[in-house]
Amino acid sequence: MTAILPETMRRGACPSLSAPMQTGDGLLCRAALTAPASPRALVSLCAAALRHGNGILDISARGNLQARGLTPESACLFEHEARTFGLPLRDGIAIDTGPLAGLDAAEEADPRPLAEAIRQGVAERGLAPRLAPKTAVVVDGGGRLPLSALLADIRLRAVKNAGWLLFTGGPERPDAAHGLLTANDAVETALILLSQMAEKGRRFRGRDFGADAVRALAGARLAPARPAPVPAGDPKPFGLFALNDGKTAFGIAPAFGQVRAETLIGFLHAAEAAGIEAIRPAPGHALLLIGAPAACAAMEKAAESAGFLTRADDPRAAIAVCPGQPACTSALFDTHALAAEAARLPRLLDGSFTLHISGCAKGCAHPEPALIALSGQPDGIAFAFDGKAGAPPTASLAIDQAAETLRTLSALVELRREAGETAARCLRRLGPAGIAPALTKGTS
Repeated sequence: MTAILPETMRRGACPSLSAPMQTGDGLLCRAALTAPASPRALVSLCAAALRHGNGILDISARGNLQARGLTPESACLFEHEARTFGLPLRDGIAIDTGPLAGLDAAEEADPRPLAEAIRQGVAERGLAPRLAPKTAVVVDGGGRLPLSALLADIRLRAVKNAGWLLFTGGPERPDAAHGLLTANDAVETALILLSQMAEKGRRFRGRDFGADAVRALAGARLAPARPAPVPAGDPKPFGLFALNDGKTAFGIAPAFGQVRAETLIGFLHAAEAAGIEAIRPAPGHALLLIGAPAACAAMEKAAESAGFLTRADDPRAAIAVCPGQPACTSALFDTHALAAEAARLPRLLDGSFTLHISGCAKGCAHPEPALIALSGQPDGIAFAFDGKAGAPPTASLAIDQAAETLRTLSALVELRREAGETAARCLRRLGPAGIAPALTKGTS
């Protein structure tokens, strides 16, 4: 273990196995995987988290496993043990491919060779220590679970029979596309951009590149491309996915991104007994179980019984929520308690928008704007309409009135919804003025 990242650094810091982060419930260690792992190896990791931490496991928005509640001494033991379980652990910066990379017949191209070449180039050039802790590269082959919503400093997205489209900064946006690259040029250009970021210092990010600078650095490698299409939503990683090798993947997620180690251990034993061969943590706080179609189908009831989400229309899937109190010392209220109340409102949370519940103004769980964002502030909860956590609030709510405000808002949507209208369209049509009656019931 190299260092402990203090709580005050957490918004810009990135914990790992060797650099745990201080949180409200102890140290947090992150285990990032580069490929699927066996159920047995994951059982070993969960058991280590139970021995050395408080037994709470996160699956992060990027699909990383996180053990909570460790001490400086137990974090060292956890890291040592985790490296003996045969897990495909990632060291260095995040270089992400889709969770079905190489297995999805709908992919435009297999992103794994490019990702591995970039990973090797970063290591050979010694770039990782000189880059910002949260530096991320996304190599997206497309398919049924694209990575368009993941934040990335550098993004390469496959275009069938054409090459790789280069983006810099943020989620995938058409205005952030720079042009097309061949596979070899995509690797070299990514390494050139990362080297430039390293030269500029650890505060420089992909979003800080101007279009002219990217074109100058890429040179003749970069070919013009037609305007990139707007990403078609954010597919949820739930249900069954037929794979190109005859196997199936079954996507599930723990409620609000957290699960007890004992619960996951029991579920993993059941998965192994059913014939599940491998499991891949995935973006969206998800787990993808991989095996024969019959094995995956057999796990649906077991997953539901263990409290996992199995359907995209589950109201809990429409909530982006951070750990909140007491797990985070920055949090000003119990976010999961409010999320549990919100999950009882299926007519409001119909899957047409994301409800963001943040314990503070940092908005770690959902950096992009949300139609409704609730964030902790010293005197209660800030309600932002179509904005980010920490943005100037539309209204300020008392903490003990926030759940009632959401219930009133749900009733208002049900009353004012037009035929065929989703909750999101209804809320946008009503606007801040139209929803004001619901907000005044919970104002402080």
